[in-house]
Amino acid sequence: MDCILLFAIWAVLLNLSQGLPATVLPTDQDIQSQKHDDMDIFSRILEANKEISDVLLEGDIALPKTRNAMKCLNDYCKWPKSPSGLVEVPYTIAKDFYDDEKAVIQNAMKSIAAKTCVRFVPRTNQLDYVSIENQIGCSSTVGRSGGKQQLSLSVDGCVSHGIIEHELIHSLGFHHEHTRSDRDQYVQINWQNIPQASAYNFQKKDTNNLNTPYDYNSIMHYGRTAFAIQYGKETISPIPNSSVQIGQRQEMSNIDVQKINKLYECGEHITRM
Repeated sequence: MDCILLFAIWAVLLNLSQGLPATVLPTDQDIQSQKHDDMDIFSRILEANKEISDVLLEGDIALPKTRNAMKCLNDYCKWPKSPSGLVEVPYTIAKDFYDDEKAVIQNAMKSIAAKTCVRFVPRTNQLDYVSIENQIGCSSTVGRSGGKQQLSLSVDGCVSHGIIEHELIHSLGFHHEHTRSDRDQYVQINWQNIPQASAYNFQKKDTNNLNTPYDYNSIMHYGRTAFAIQYGKETISPIPNSSVQIGQRQEMSNIDVQKINKLYECGEHITRM
């Protein structure tokens, strides 16, 4: 009798266990993904760049850094227009990216092309081109610097749509929004919350602002706590409304698009693919 009772209890427990969803423990990748989802775009870039020993201007801008891309001598730092009126930026993608990673990179290029006259074209024999490489961190030079210019997109944290757009826009000739010459009218830099060694990242530039409004929503804008001396301390505060969102990481803003079109005089070629 006892054996029959024990068997019946065991059968009931087995049926109950089959009806319950399995408990799945989060993997390290899941935890890291959630951590990234909670970060603004620039915090994600700084996280990816923390092991880089080279000096990067403003956190992700590679040398040369003596020129502001939005004011350049004889327009050399701009990519030239082809006879069709389109701006063609030759590029290569390193072979150690997987196909799905290449697709994310190319989709970011297509997103820019869909709203501007800029076209990223596979390099043939052009001397000036962007070499997209799987190196440590996320970084790019600003504008056309001549010859091969490296755009680094580590597969560990940099191959996402917003970050790729951010670095591609650097390569087109734009610094971060917070370094605009008129930024003090729109944001307050909280110098007391910034380590002295990082203060140079917040210096204003002599920029050509292209008669566009300051863009809190730019994909090129720092987040509130970039380079903070202590976790949670604000280094940038919007004014006069401190609650305005800054540091989004989804997609180019309308003003980002407007700036590219103005810099490259896109005109009628904006929607032509």
